[in-house]
Amino acid sequence: MDLGELWAIVGPAVAGAVFGAGWWFWIDAVVCSSVKVSFVHYLPGIFASLAALMFNCVRRDDVDYSPYEEGEWRLKLWLFLAYVMAFVSLAASVGLLIQDTLVTTGPSAWTGTAGVLQCVFVLISGLIYWTSHTD
Repeated sequence: MDLGELWAIVGPAVAGAVFGAGWWFWIDAVVCSSVKVSFVHYLPGIFASLAALMFNCVRRDDVDYSPYEEGEWRLKLWLFLAYVMAFVSLAASVGLLIQDTLVTTGPSAWTGTAGVLQCVFVLISGLIYWTSHTD
C-alpha cells in the first residue's frame, strides 16, 4: 500500500475530524457566552462550510492547469468563487474578532477567536478532503 492509497483511506476521516473540531470551537463559544451571540457571528462559519462544499464539488482530475488552453472556464469560475467565499468568510471572522475585542458590551474575545478557528478548521478540512478523495 503506497502513500496515495493510505491518504485516500485516512484523509476523509481526518477531514471530518478537523471539520467537527472547527464547529466544536464555535458551539463551545456560543454555549459559554455570557451574552446572546447575534446571527451575524454565525455567518462566517456557515459561508466557510459552503465554500468547502463548493470546492469539493469539483474533481481534481477535471481541473486543467494549462495557462495556454482555454479548458473548462465554468469549472475555473466555480473554483474561483469558492475560494473567494472562503477567504471572505475568513476575513469576516477576523473582523468580528477585532470587533469583539474592542467592544465591551458584545460577546467576549473568545467568541471571536472561536469564529476564526472555526473558519480556519473548516477550510483546512475542505482542502484535506479535496486532496484525499478519489472517484
